[in-house]
Amino acid sequence: MAVDRAHVLRSAAALLTRKSTATMDEVAKAAGISRATLHRQFAGRDALVRALEALGIEECEAALDAARIADGPASEAVRRLVREIEPVAGLLSFLYTENQLFEGEQQNEGWERLDAQIAALFRRGQESGEFRIDLTPAWLTEALFGLIASGAWVVLSGKVAAKDFHHMIVELLLGGALRRES
Repeated sequence: MAVDRAHVLRSAAALLTRKSTATMDEVAKAAGISRATLHRQFAGRDALVRALEALGIEECEAALDAARIADGPASEAVRRLVREIEPVAGLLSFLYTENQLFEGEQQNEGWERLDAQIAALFRRGQESGEFRIDLTPAWLTEALFGLIASGAWVVLSGKVAAKDFHHMIVELLLGGALRRES
């Protein structure tokens, strides 16, 4: 029987989003396969995390495309982006805490592409006078990722309703980023 790699990755993502310290045995069980089968797909936890990273980047790039972040006012593009990225927020929350993904020379260039596109969105908002200029686009990009990761976690923990995810993130981020008239 052929193993559905996408199913294994999605199962692993769902489990690791809830329990980041899950063992490979637990990942295999969640995917409905044996540990040996999981090991044939992914040589170890690092290989699994790297595959999840590729999936997360792919999903984020799809969300960026769907959000049409170059269209309309920057604040509306941010709102669309948060809406489009919400389905993958749990996976991003897990990946955001995996320090090994952001260290050394093995860092995936996909994160740099994502950062560049989102920073360009914030820069566009600054240039149009929509966003504050005392907050760098790089900081606003990190703040967005941090809020998405935190929002996913607080929803997953049951402290906040899933329906409030978008509102919480957009209002907090834009409430701090929008330029105020003096």
